[in-house]
Amino acid sequence: MTLLKNLQKTYSICLNKNILSIVIQDYIKNNEFNSSKLVFSKSPFEGVTIKELIQQIDAKKKSKNKLPSWYHSAKIYYPPKLNIEQCSSEITAKYKASIIEGDKIADITGGFGIDSYYFSKTFKTVHHFELNKCLLEITAHNFLVLKRNNIQCFAEDGLKNVLKEQYDVIYADPSRRHEDKGKVFFLKDCEPDIPFHLPVLLKNCKKLLIKTSPMLDISVGFNELKFVSELHIVAVKNDVKELLWVIKPNFKGIPHIKTINISKDHKDVFNFNLNDTSKVDYGIPKKYLYEPNAAIMKSGAFDLISDRYQIKKLHKHSHLYTSDELISFPGRKFVINKVTPYQKKHFKEFSTIEKANISIRNFPESVAYLRKRLRIKDGGDLFLFFTTTKGNKKIIVSCTKV
Repeated sequence: MTLLKNLQKTYSICLNKNILSIVIQDYIKNNEFNSSKLVFSKSPFEGVTIKELIQQIDAKKKSKNKLPSWYHSAKIYYPPKLNIEQCSSEITAKYKASIIEGDKIADITGGFGIDSYYFSKTFKTVHHFELNKCLLEITAHNFLVLKRNNIQCFAEDGLKNVLKEQYDVIYADPSRRHEDKGKVFFLKDCEPDIPFHLPVLLKNCKKLLIKTSPMLDISVGFNELKFVSELHIVAVKNDVKELLWVIKPNFKGIPHIKTINISKDHKDVFNFNLNDTSKVDYGIPKKYLYEPNAAIMKSGAFDLISDRYQIKKLHKHSHLYTSDELISFPGRKFVINKVTPYQKKHFKEFSTIEKANISIRNFPESVAYLRKRLRIKDGGDLFLFFTTTKGNKKIIVSCTKV
């Protein structure tokens, strides 16, 4: 019998069922912004400590924007806020579930279960593995609250147990092996070690989906992994959140790279094949300036942007583009007001500017240094791009967002 079924009957010591009472749930909701004031207070409820109350309040607050379905549902039990910080957001989990399909999927690094929850909407059966028993019990309880009864939870090593049967998809989100290791730049330094276990994993599924940190260098990922058919670079509001590697047994084609930037009212998509090449056309700033979104920047498809949209690039390393006519573009668009040489004799032209958004692209000075030198505070509607043109001329592009 799975843990999910067990929880329909009883709770373990990891789950304090007193917290789920209506009175305490209302208390948690009403004190969402008061947790710091409660630290030295005494719990007003028998059977629930102030520490437990603060944990629930802080974690719930962390979920408000990241996990709205959990936040707005009654009787959700929250884990420590660190688990909330480390889990996928609903936006990225929903996207993840949209790129795979089948009847049966295994999530071998289950965590708080956001990915498993969305997998359960498109797969008939989800096996959710998590070694942390307390976290698993909390997650399983929430699956019941959210009525996801096709998820089976196991307090077992997912990597070992997943090899006992066949799946349409196996999913893994490798984490750092040691917290004191700092930033991880290789998949082999993560747990589980996917590159090492890749051959046996591929024997037990039709498709393997791996989520990695946006910090991972794409070339490193392709070198460490084999049979990658797709790479999805997912950004939310111009902030890259995760890299999704789709791996198929014995895939021999050319990997397809998909970039997506998800914002409140639209999605910017730009796709290409690995190693696609194109001719780049360079030019000086014209009427409009374009800056690719973060997902495209991560992909490194700088030359393809110029060719695909028929716009000129300012410099090989500047990654800013320009045109005379305004086009639909996957990134920020600006109308250029003025282009000024980066020379001391021209600095007085900026003396009347109190606020501006300063960005550097292929430029030797830092934003902090430029703000201090020009005495310009952050903010406002004006944008100043300090960059370099093809002729290695340093310029300041003053523009306004379209």
